[in-house]
Formats: sequence, C-alpha cells, structure tokens
Amino acid sequence: MRDFLVLALVFCSLPFCFFRPYMGILVWSWISYMNPHRLTWGTAYHFPIAQWVAVMTLLGFIFSGDRKRLPMERETILMLLLWALFTITSFFSLTPEYAWLQWQSVSKILLMTFVTMMLFIDKKKLRYLLLTITFSVGFYGVKGAIFAVSTAGKYRVYGPPGTFLGDNNDLALGLLIILPIAFFLARDELNQKLRMILRGVFFLSIAAVVFTYSRGGFVGLTALTLIYLVKTKKKLWASVIILVSVCLTLSFVPGKWFKRMGTVAEYQNYQLEGSIRGRLNAWKFAWNLAVDRPLSGGGFDAFQRDAFEIYAPDPADFHDAHSIYFEMLGEHGFIGLGLFLALLASSVLSMHELKKKYGNVQSLEWIRNYCDLLQMSLFAYIVCGAFLGRAYFDLFYHLVALVVILKAIVREEYLVVSDNEKQDEPAYSGAMIPSGVVASK
Repeated sequence: MRDFLVLALVFCSLPFCFFRPYMGILVWSWISYMNPHRLTWGTAYHFPIAQWVAVMTLLGFIFSGDRKRLPMERETILMLLLWALFTITSFFSLTPEYAWLQWQSVSKILLMTFVTMMLFIDKKKLRYLLLTITFSVGFYGVKGAIFAVSTAGKYRVYGPPGTFLGDNNDLALGLLIILPIAFFLARDELNQKLRMILRGVFFLSIAAVVFTYSRGGFVGLTALTLIYLVKTKKKLWASVIILVSVCLTLSFVPGKWFKRMGTVAEYQNYQLEGSIRGRLNAWKFAWNLAVDRPLSGGGFDAFQRDAFEIYAPDPADFHDAHSIYFEMLGEHGFIGLGLFLALLASSVLSMHELKKKYGNVQSLEWIRNYCDLLQMSLFAYIVCGAFLGRAYFDLFYHLVALVVILKAIVREEYLVVSDNEKQDEPAYSGAMIPSGVVASK
C-alpha cells in the first residue's frame, strides 16, 4: 500500500513539475530530504523517483518563462569554481573509477542548486521552499522523538537507510540545520495552526538530536544554543526556558547517554577512545595527501585502503574523513579547501551584511528572521560538520542557494521601494519664496 501511495504521488506530480518547474524543485526537495520511498518495502524502495522528478523539472525549466537569470553573487561564483575544480581533480584522481561516479552525484546536486536559484527569486516561493525542507527533514525529528520516548531513550535514532540522513550522526546534522528554520518561521507565521506545527517540529527535533547519541550533534546543539543567546534580545527569558528544557531532558536520558557524551572531553587523552584515534589518523592522512598533491588532492573518494597504506600514520586504521574540512582537503587539495572555506565564510557574511544594510528599512524588516535562520543553519553545518564527512551534503548547497535567492529578492524589493519613494517626493519648480515675502523687480 505504501509503495502504491508513494509512486502515485510522484507520478501525479510529474505534469506539475513540467508546467510549473518551481513545483518540481519542491517535489525534488521533498524526495531528497524525506526520502518517502525508503519508508516502503517493495517496488518503490529502489525506484529512481528523484531522477524522474529532476528530468521533468529540467525539461519544464528549459521551456519555462518564469526563470530568471542566475544571480551572480559571490556564493554563485564560488560554487561554479568548486564545480570546475571537482571536474579537474577527477581527472587526476587516485581512484578515477570511483571519482567520476561521485562527480556525477555531486554535479546533479549542484545543477539542481543553480536551477533553484533561477526559479525561486520570489518571496512566496522562498517561503514554500523553506517549509518543504523543514517538514521533510523534521519528519524524522518528530518520528525519532516519538520512538525515543516510547523506548525510554535506550536506542539511537536513525534516519532513512541508504540516504544522506541514514546514519545517526547524519540525521543529527540535518535536524540541527532545520532547527533555526523551524524556529524563525514559527515566529513570523500568521496561521496559528501552522505556527504550532512548526514549534512542535522544533522541540521534537531537539529531542531527536539528543537521542541520536551523536557527539557531534551534542556539540552542534550546544553551539546553536549559545549563538541564539547571543542574538536574542530577551536573554533572561531565553536562559530560563533553555535551563528548564535542559533539566527536563537530562532527567529523562539514560546513563549510557551521559557515558557516551562524556567521551567528548577525552580528545586530549585519545588513547581512551578508538573512534577518536581513527579520526585523528584520517585527518593526518588527509594532510599528508594534500601536502603531496597540493593542487589536486586525491580526488573524490580518496579515502581508500590503498591510499591509507601510503599516507596514513597507521595504515591499518582505515576510516572515512569524519570532517567536512579534512574531506575537502584530502580530496581536492588546498585550493579546494580554500574555496570551500570561502563559500562558508561568504554565506555567513552575506547574511550579516544583508541584515545590517536592509534590516532597518520598514518594508524589508521581514528579512531579519530570514538572515538569522540561514546564518544559524550555516553555523550548525560549520560546527557539526567538523566531526562528520559531509562536504557534499545537498542540504548545505541548498542553504547557499537560499542565501543567494534572499540577496536577489531583497535587492529587487529595495529598488521598488526606492522608486516609490522618488515618485512620492514633491516636484521641484524653481526657487521657493518664503510666505509673507513679496518678490520685487
């Protein structure tokens, strides 16, 4: 029954994806983040529904009159440069048979990211996209929280298998990214029912992050809490609410959760934790590989056993990158890491600049929440990603697209506001003569 329902929904949406390509992006985002086909057990489980939606959306995009020019912001240029670098490093990859497969996957993500930028330069559409992303990822926050409560928190919360959110650490990252979106959208939402749903997604997703048992997720959640306390004007009330929430949560979690989180402080004594030793070994491998191949790195999927035998301090301790920064360094060298860091910094800085420049314009006050939610979501990726190898996470590149879209929308609206103000100014018709003064010859 689930298979039939999912396939029916997808195939019924295909005409809308063609005739309204922006709706195709919404459907594609729903499939990419919620992965409804992974909730089935039959034909739909392996059916390439995302490809069908993407193809129909791209065909509709070609013939669409709604698309706009690609906004050439800093972030757009940096992503184009990264895409070009990914292509170059794939030619010089240590494992070209794996590299080109990964290049295809990343290229699909970037292509849909650029299409999103051209179709969503509209305030209403932007809101639809944010809601779609929030509810798609937040579904697993709600589901995970219910599971944790029903099992007294004894088991880890996982995402849909075989996806970007499948692992407990990956799910924690995804939920941390959507937490600020849900929170700030709820603050602006006029519909009371939708506002309550968004708040429910927010609080239940926090619980789900806790019960993923992800140490990176715990660090990310702590960082987001501190950033919010710095940003909010109601620091006293926020501190009280956070303190009460923490006390309630800690009274519920089992002892093994405290034991696992306690290992976060053991980085200085890394012999105590095998996974920490593995991370450090993988990070040293990435550094050695980048030093040997500074311009190209090892290419996509460079973290292989054969390469570890050459570059890792302990060749037998084979691990994934476990960090977006060392993943980019090892696979694309210092140039790739530099572009990646520039993209992160530029996106965060753009939201700060946008809020500072336009946030006090009366008709553009709505951008404050949007700048804050995107900035905090990016911070969640920056902090949590330090312990997780998700440099090609599609949700991150979607966040960058949202940054570019918001900049384009605000500039368009500001031009309209400026033009209206000029039209409202009184026409100048020569020198003004003060009242009561008679002009003489």
